[in-house]
Amino acid sequence: MYNPQLEMFLHVADAGSFNKAAEESYITPTAVIKQINLLEADLGIKLFERTHRGLTLTKAGKSLYQDTKYIIQYCRDSVTRAKNAMQEDANIIRIGTSPMTPAQLLMQLWPKIQMYCPDIKFQIIPFENTPENAREILGNLGKNIDVIGGIFDETMLNLRNCAGMELSNEPFCCAVSIHHRLAAKERLTVEDLYGENLLLMHRDWSHYVDKLRDELWKNHPEVHIVDFEFYNMDVFNRCENSNDVLLAISGWANVHPLLKVIPVEWDFSIPYGLLYSPKPSETVTKFLKAAEQAVQ
Repeated sequence: MYNPQLEMFLHVADAGSFNKAAEESYITPTAVIKQINLLEADLGIKLFERTHRGLTLTKAGKSLYQDTKYIIQYCRDSVTRAKNAMQEDANIIRIGTSPMTPAQLLMQLWPKIQMYCPDIKFQIIPFENTPENAREILGNLGKNIDVIGGIFDETMLNLRNCAGMELSNEPFCCAVSIHHRLAAKERLTVEDLYGENLLLMHRDWSHYVDKLRDELWKNHPEVHIVDFEFYNMDVFNRCENSNDVLLAISGWANVHPLLKVIPVEWDFSIPYGLLYSPKPSETVTKFLKAAEQAVQ
């Protein structure tokens, strides 16, 4: 599916040396060096700075490293989707799931949904939550994945070219490291956040987040707002490592084992529901009607 030299390139970059990568791959250092030299020659770029202290990625190497991780994961996911397609059934709903779009909230409704459409089965399709995958998957719902459960608003739906059905309204919470001073609390006030860095998705991602941002800027300037670009594991790791506070929902309580998600005494929330194709199939339409009945 992809050039195996790319996988060796990742292995060498992570290992930091040809010898260590060779040892972990059970091949000789010469074979590893040969693969990297061939890759650099084929691409016409230098990927590593070689010094007596080891290897460091060049700027070109750092760029290729990030893209290669996405390419390899996408290829693996493609194989999984292809295998799932072999088992395709007209009455199967393929539910996409990732750490930030967990299926647990949706699964709580499943017994009620099956009361209205007992012939429908579901299939969980895992995917990596990256900006590239978000564009690809949400823009092509109905192709390999039928439905994703997640937070949304009209801005996001228009941007991703998909439709959404609200199932609940999820209050905004705050996630903190279990070692953070606030982790001892079971509920927070806005004043508890004074002096803290609060990680918020950048402006114009969601008007629900922007309403909270504007309220804090206007009436609680003691809260230091820090923008970030995308909800993925990197930002959850950043929250744990930096001791910052991350805006979250209760459904993300199990995303990171070293973070605690705590309710906050404010009136800010965001819709949670089903994301699906603007032109859903007959089976998906039946499923959506059953889900709507299940929450009433």
